[in-house]
Amino acid sequence: MRNTYETETETESGTETESESESGTETESGTAAAGNAPVRFDTKVAVLLRDDLESWQRLNVTAFLVSGLGTAVPEVIGEPYEDADSTAYLPMLRQPVLVFEGAKETVTAAHARALSRSLTTAVFTADLFGTGNDRDNRAAVRAVGRDALDLVGLAVYGPRNAVDKVLKGARMHP
Repeated sequence: MRNTYETETETESGTETESESESGTETESGTAAAGNAPVRFDTKVAVLLRDDLESWQRLNVTAFLVSGLGTAVPEVIGEPYEDADSTAYLPMLRQPVLVFEGAKETVTAAHARALSRSLTTAVFTADLFGTGNDRDNRAAVRAVGRDALDLVGLAVYGPRNAVDKVLKGARMHP
């Protein structure tokens, strides 16, 4: 069963409301939702990608960015999965990851807003496409000052309204 909820994102022309779907029946507190009532989270997980990336880059960047959230914010991870045959599967994020896109300037501005609001943030820079391991990835980011990072994507987690403000000017990924 799919649950639908709405999110508001500020854009240059005003505030847009978009319907989004999520799978599952978990509420914010982790208890089962009654019937088919929509699940609404007080927090938001969002990825913002630069709109000039190739398809494989978008997928790769998104995977890398959300991978850090569970270690920094353990409450975003749900319970382990199990199928009807009792086969165990890893837990995943407990709420949807909303993916947005925008121009380089939009990503740069969102990064500054996320940091100014002290939101949990992960970054992916263009330099990381040329590295092949975590050590070199961290070194590539460390070698560049915050304002000079060539950002191709970022993930942000926090209160819904704060994340919506960070995403100003971005649009939902098609």
